[in-house]
Amino acid sequence: MRVPLSWLREYVDLPATETGRDVQAKLISAGLEVETVEQLGDGLKGPLVVGQVLTIEELEGFKKPIRFCTVDVGTANGTGEPQEIVCGARNFAVGDKVVVVLPGAELPGGFAISARKTYGKTSHGMICSSDELGMGDDGTKGIIVLPPETEVGKDAIELLELVDEVLDIAVTANRGDCLSIRGVARETAIAYGLPLRDPALLDVPGPNAYGYPVQVSEPYGCDRFTARTVGGLSPEARSPIWLKRRLQKVGMRPISLAVDITNYVMMELGQPLHAYDRKLVQGTIGVRRAAEGEQIVTLDGVTRKLHAEDLVITDDRGPIGLAGVMGGANTEIADHEEGEGTTDVVVEAAHFDAVSIARTARRHKLSSEASRRFERGVDPAAAAAAAQRTVDLLVLLAGGTADAGVTEIAAPSAPHTIAVPADHPDKVAGVDYGRETVVRRLQQVGCDVYGQDELIVTVPSWRPDLTEVNDLAEEVIRLEGYENLPSTLPKPPSGRGLTHRQRLHRRVGRALAGAGYVEAPNYPFIGEQVFDQLLLEADDPARRVVKLTNPLNDEEPALRTTLLPGLLGALRRNDGRGSHDLALFETGLVFLPREEQKVAAALPVDRRPTDEEIADLNAALPEQPRHVAAVLAGAREQAGWWGKGRPADYADAIEAARAVAREAGVELLVRGGQYGPWHPGRCAELVVVADGAEKVVGHAGELHPRVVKAFGLPARTCAMELDLDALEAVGDDTPQAPGISTFPVATQDVALVVDKFVPHADVEAALRDGAGSLLEAIRLFDVYENAEQLGDGKKSLAYALRFRAGDRTLTVDEASAARDAAVALAGERTGAVLRG
Repeated sequence: MRVPLSWLREYVDLPATETGRDVQAKLISAGLEVETVEQLGDGLKGPLVVGQVLTIEELEGFKKPIRFCTVDVGTANGTGEPQEIVCGARNFAVGDKVVVVLPGAELPGGFAISARKTYGKTSHGMICSSDELGMGDDGTKGIIVLPPETEVGKDAIELLELVDEVLDIAVTANRGDCLSIRGVARETAIAYGLPLRDPALLDVPGPNAYGYPVQVSEPYGCDRFTARTVGGLSPEARSPIWLKRRLQKVGMRPISLAVDITNYVMMELGQPLHAYDRKLVQGTIGVRRAAEGEQIVTLDGVTRKLHAEDLVITDDRGPIGLAGVMGGANTEIADHEEGEGTTDVVVEAAHFDAVSIARTARRHKLSSEASRRFERGVDPAAAAAAAQRTVDLLVLLAGGTADAGVTEIAAPSAPHTIAVPADHPDKVAGVDYGRETVVRRLQQVGCDVYGQDELIVTVPSWRPDLTEVNDLAEEVIRLEGYENLPSTLPKPPSGRGLTHRQRLHRRVGRALAGAGYVEAPNYPFIGEQVFDQLLLEADDPARRVVKLTNPLNDEEPALRTTLLPGLLGALRRNDGRGSHDLALFETGLVFLPREEQKVAAALPVDRRPTDEEIADLNAALPEQPRHVAAVLAGAREQAGWWGKGRPADYADAIEAARAVAREAGVELLVRGGQYGPWHPGRCAELVVVADGAEKVVGHAGELHPRVVKAFGLPARTCAMELDLDALEAVGDDTPQAPGISTFPVATQDVALVVDKFVPHADVEAALRDGAGSLLEAIRLFDVYENAEQLGDGKKSLAYALRFRAGDRTLTVDEASAARDAAVALAGERTGAVLRG
């Protein structure tokens, strides 16, 4: 919300010495987020005056149209003679009043003006556009043409209000009242302890039977509808300069007088309005839900197919507006330059349901100034005053006549009251405010307060965000100043450290970081199309997702069931920005819907929920196991003076999974597998044994080329993902001190020839089982393939076997016997034979 300081001063008598920076500091202290204070006209120096175009000479022979003009600027140039100026704009004619900057002046941005020769003529100044003066968009994209009655020679800096300060306020979702000058003025008056001149305090006539006919069929969506009519408007009437300038300062573009007035009143009072051309409205104005499939052409010229939940404004033909969002083109106010012009209007000031408007705006991807306000809460009591203010301005500026008829339809309602102990803000803040301070602060925000120890607070209509006692406490605390709250460090109970789950989480992170991986947390939101990119089967459980009712992004409306999409997206972005050697990891929750869907009950806030209530709440939530995933691309080992580097491959992904399993105290079984995004021939299935049964807890390996292409990844990208909770459930991470033997180790190397399709893990398992208790360690140190020496379809696996006994030095015969037993069992299980 942009708030000009000059406009704010109309409703609050701020000291003349107060600057925008001073007001910013006060409002920030009161809890509003004032992001910037823009200095309009900063660096602007005159003379900048009103001139009248006397003559225009078209200069020929140039690539673009150029005009040599003489302009009457009165005595502003010191001579009274016409000013000669070269200009390329085409939107003005002889006799027009324009803005002229004379030599010696300086425009915003340090642009000094002097007489200079150009296009064969000497130009003594410039005829200015709104952009050159920093005024904002005026819709003309050309020279400023002033009203004919403007006095020649008048100071244009004062006329156009070019020097001002504008506060840019980031309004939170619960403070819709501050999306208006009225709301910000109220906060400013409270911050300075000054009275507020409320612009909504107008004499408003009561409803009568002569008003424009209106029928509200959806009172839950529209609880208040005010309609006023004004006739006899002058089609030639134009928005005055002060009105245009105020709209420009708050970031809106002037359009036409009737539309500008409704926009002005909306920014002033916070109540969105809409003006219909009365001649184009056929019959009764209605408010109802749309019929599924109905269509409307909105003011932006787009034909929109309506949803059954959309709230629409109608006449006898059908929809003429999306309620609270945007009007329809079939009742648009006409400009006299486009035709006859609008002479009679119907002014609508209504109050719509915030949730309904928010959903309609999001459904149609149509956010407007009106929908932004309705979504955050509009004062329903301001509708009649806003309509009256609009009528008054139409009568004043367009020469119209207000009809005597007043239509006002309001659903029965009662003000919201809250019972709150007088010392409740004291308990929340830990500060002794006292009853008088609490009552005073609540009254300042507009509440009616009665009672002594127990206060009965009636919330003002413009603060729908005040719904319970803690909201009232927050109002007292923020107005007394958050900076005045004492800083008290909590005293944690002794003897409590990290939980087992937290310790494992940290150990896994340290292990992967120590292996060269960088943690890359991602948002937990995905779109369901990502499962097709990951090549998951149609019946894969990972395709069952939990969808968000109110997603941040319509393209990602679901919660993730795997960590890979986020990590692969991070890898793609980093690779695209020049970092090609990447190793990323993430630990986080995935979300799996339960078979039986339950509705979570609201937990009490006046006591600790019981264990049963917490259990019921957890049972209604989706399952949220914790996963760990890693992705690799590029070089795993860099080349240098020490030798050649090595690219990352599937074995690195498997080793990352093993590193995680070691931290969980789990022995991970690795065997060939095939699943979704991984390459069928380079995918490892990761298995643990729980209660004598094997359980697949993840996969690792090289990604499928189609997945690499779909995600735009580097070639041969590798990845792994594990269920960390499943590892924790079966693991024993009790630290084990290494056994140190006083006896020497006996090392035996064996090279076994097996079929190419035989997994190394099966051969290693057979060797381990056959070697018996004397085997201390086994390591694969070479894989060799050569058809001439080994035969077609064969490979050689070379292992180093370490044998040791805890009570003696092994003899050569004992070590050899253990090796032979290992080789024999490997031959029996896998067909392995010793390499010649």
